[in-house]
Amino acid sequence: MGLLAWLLVFLPWALASSPVELGRQAVEAWLGGKLSPSLEEVLRASPEEAPRLLERYAFFPPPPKGLSLNLDSPKVEGNRVLFPAAVGEEVGEVVVVLEGGEVKRVYFRPQGLSLPGYLLSPLAGWGFLLLSLFFAFLLFQPSPFRAWLLEAFALLRAYRGLYLFTNLFLYGLFALGALLAYGMPEMARAVQALFGGALEAIGLEKATGKGVLVLAGVIFHWNFSQGLFLTGLIPALLFGIPVFLFNALRYLVFGFALSPALLGPTFLVHLPTLLLELQAYILVTFGGLVLLAKTAGGEGYRKGLRALLLAFYLGALFLVLAAWYEAWEVSLLL
Repeated sequence: MGLLAWLLVFLPWALASSPVELGRQAVEAWLGGKLSPSLEEVLRASPEEAPRLLERYAFFPPPPKGLSLNLDSPKVEGNRVLFPAAVGEEVGEVVVVLEGGEVKRVYFRPQGLSLPGYLLSPLAGWGFLLLSLFFAFLLFQPSPFRAWLLEAFALLRAYRGLYLFTNLFLYGLFALGALLAYGMPEMARAVQALFGGALEAIGLEKATGKGVLVLAGVIFHWNFSQGLFLTGLIPALLFGIPVFLFNALRYLVFGFALSPALLGPTFLVHLPTLLLELQAYILVTFGGLVLLAKTAGGEGYRKGLRALLLAFYLGALFLVLAAWYEAWEVSLLL
């Protein structure tokens, strides 16, 4: 796009008199295809041009087909302007993110993708704190929760070779991705923007100003439901192979997008979060492989399933620790 074309698109925004007007003009340009490269353009781009287009695709994903919206009923929340929208029967909102009078993102957020409102209340934060403390108390008392924990540790000892292999393989792929980012920093930043866009789309930014307690609960909810359960336990039920392959790709991409090449000194601060969260997903992957080993070894699917659930349980404990550290990290350190 030439300089004149860019001026024709962005100059009216600079002259807009209010965030609402700025947001409305941005949405009109977005709907007109002036902001978003198509996925086809990204895939066909040259190696030099691809990172820029991919980053722009992350910030301004194309409008979904059949999108209808109401530009006359905007709502302003901080630096975001929200317009009611729908795709068929799926209601949601088009979100315009503003920073310093400039449009940084435009995207459609379905209502079902947003965080549940109750998670953002102070009551939910205090509830997660009390639940965490009560759970820790049960782990140090004779209880089924302590028994399951000890059984999970016994499982790690019984299959220590498989557990060590899973750790070396997946952490190794993360390290490989981090090293690759040093050679392709522009592409790594573009992939990082894709991750940021996904977190933006679920409304995680709403929790960052709510304090450590609320943020910890939201982080745990997202990592547990989407990471450990939906993309961990569910595919692990199919004898471990799908979750192993999925996490192999996930760890390579995570390393690429969260490399020290991009994070700099912040990487060391964020390292405990990475180790804890990645260990949780390693555990459920390990559990899936134990399920495969027990079934193939003649012990039966049922015993393998118990092993998977024990690894899943231990992974959830790691996510509780990760959520508290990351919430403290984001609120107080970063």
